[in-house]
Amino acid sequence: MKNLKKKRRVQVIVLAVVALVVSSGLIGYAMRDGINFFRAPSQIVAEPPAPNEVFRIGGLVEEGSIIRGQGETIQFSVTDGGASIPVTFSGVLPDLFAENQGMVGTGSYVNGVFEATEILAKHDETYMPTEVVDALKEQGVYKDPNGS
Repeated sequence: MKNLKKKRRVQVIVLAVVALVVSSGLIGYAMRDGINFFRAPSQIVAEPPAPNEVFRIGGLVEEGSIIRGQGETIQFSVTDGGASIPVTFSGVLPDLFAENQGMVGTGSYVNGVFEATEILAKHDETYMPTEVVDALKEQGVYKDPNGS
């Protein structure tokens, strides 16, 4: 009788471990496309990513760089003070998108141009994504809007 209980206990533990490993693997597989790493323009220039890699870029929209093309295609440059990356985007830009304002874009870097699939702009005069603030601070260009 004791031998049967011990055998059942081992079977339950092994089954629980297998279920945990399988569920962890399925969660990781499902999230593989949903994880986008953030890169500043200086990091992209230093180490260009693969053309099929989807990531986020952030910085300030460079002054005088916005070019509106045919239809909904827009070209501009994003900078962190150390480097500038040309960006193309087809779609409708957020209302608060403007020169010298913070932005974050999702897309891929192909042939020296970041092809954005999504553009996010800051939502008020003091907000800027922490990744963008950190990248601007590294370059020494960040100005605190609160003056502190």
